[in-house]
Amino acid sequence: MAAKINVSAQALRTLVSGLFAAQGVSPTDAGTVADVLVWANLRGVDSHGVSRVPRYIELFERGEAKPRADIKVERLRSAVAVVDADGAPGPVALTLAMRDAIEMAGDTGVAWVAVRGTVHTGAIGYYTAMAAEAGLAGLGIVAGVPNMAYAGARGAGVATSPLSVAVPAGRHPHVLLDMATAVIALSRFAQYRASGQALPEGAALDADGVPTTDPAAAKVPLPMGGAKGSGMSLVFELLAGCLTANPIVSGYHAGTPEGRRHRQNATLIAVDISAFLPVPEFVSLVDDTLDAVKALPAGDESREVLIPGERGARTYEERLSGGVPLPAKVWAGLAGQAEKAGLTVPETS
Repeated sequence: MAAKINVSAQALRTLVSGLFAAQGVSPTDAGTVADVLVWANLRGVDSHGVSRVPRYIELFERGEAKPRADIKVERLRSAVAVVDADGAPGPVALTLAMRDAIEMAGDTGVAWVAVRGTVHTGAIGYYTAMAAEAGLAGLGIVAGVPNMAYAGARGAGVATSPLSVAVPAGRHPHVLLDMATAVIALSRFAQYRASGQALPEGAALDADGVPTTDPAAAKVPLPMGGAKGSGMSLVFELLAGCLTANPIVSGYHAGTPEGRRHRQNATLIAVDISAFLPVPEFVSLVDDTLDAVKALPAGDESREVLIPGERGARTYEERLSGGVPLPAKVWAGLAGQAEKAGLTVPETS
């Protein structure tokens, strides 16, 4: 296995924030992007962490993302809003959207905020976890440029659109479901290539639309559960893209340059639990349910029965105290960008 570079979470956040500020992003927004990316690494979701920094910089350089976008929030109803991101980085637009949803839900019980025209949203679990940390339930979906096969069709038909649900708990970590609609997200192909591991059967197609387990040949992820996964992606496109009058799938398949431009839409929902019953009562019921699931007999005695988000919560605590392990190549790229921007490269171990 390739050597890892260990960096403290705070040093990594400072570095990433500085890199985005060097691109013209405001200090506040740069810190927000750094928070989202480092959070993903802390949770063990390295495919959506700081390894994505070069991609964001590329989007800025190509004009597909804006360091200082003119974000507008339009309240359509007392609990419905649209955030027009104007090409802002996803962490900036979606953090704003979930804060707005949480605020509105406090008055109305449930709030729906759609995000139109952002770029790479990062780990969507970050935003639903914001709701859980505030004592609410959070739901989120994202729709983007097609990169996953549609069941029964060849090539990229829809996006590997993620879904996340977060529910506050008490004795247990907050429940945090964060999943792609693909068997394996496209971003993880590179991890398989780097490790020399074969992909699972039924996870990917090559450039000719033929199933493959070779990560070097894999080009298109296959949907989780076949028609179930691609169907979920399609309805996410309808609810996040068509509902904001900003569809992506139809434009992509029209083959125009604008249709192939990187962009994403999202929907975030916040649910005020106190609108249904007292929060402590709800949390107690959640804990009792999780206790029952954790007590189920394990199918494999060497493996623990886990609830969604439990492994990530443990990894978070381990990495927060012990540092974030990064592949040497990822760290070299970040350090190189830092030197180019005149930033101090933090010490590593």
